[in-house]
Formats: sequence, structure tokens, C-alpha cells
Amino acid sequence: MRKLFAAVMFVMSTWVAVPALAEQPVGPVVNINHASAAEIAEVLQGVGESKAQAIVAYRDENGAFESVESLAGVKGIGQATVERNRERISLQ
Repeated sequence: MRKLFAAVMFVMSTWVAVPALAEQPVGPVVNINHASAAEIAEVLQGVGESKAQAIVAYRDENGAFESVESLAGVKGIGQATVERNRERISLQ
């Protein structure tokens, strides 16, 4: 009976804990079409100052990013970096 009670309590606590974890915000968001290199480097994971400067240079040469995926066109920014930061990137 104690094992059954413990199992039921575990399942019930999981139902309460999982939604609470899922609702946590990712953190700050950066608009890659308007942000400075310093702002981009501060917010995006795996993007330092030199990659952030490359993002700004690409934007200056090619115009605004039309999709998050187009960020992968910047030299030094791969698809893995885009996926890791997808929820931190804003276009507007």
C-alpha cells in the first residue's frame, strides 16, 4: 500500500512540476535586424563579438534578415547556432 501511495504521489507531483518547467521564459530576445553587435553577442549563445560583428556586416550588405534561418548565411553561423538561439531571435 505504501508503494502504491508513493507511486501515486510521484505521478501527481510530476503533473504539477512539468507545466511549471515548460512555462519558464528562455531569456532575453534580440532583434537581429536592429541590434548592435554588442547586443547580439550578449544575448545569443555561442556568438561572440566577432560573429556578432559579422552578423551586423552581413545585414548592412544584404539588408534585413527575412527569416531566422537566413542567419545561417552569415559566415561562422551554422544551423546549430541558429537552432540553439531560435527563441532568442526576433526579426521585428
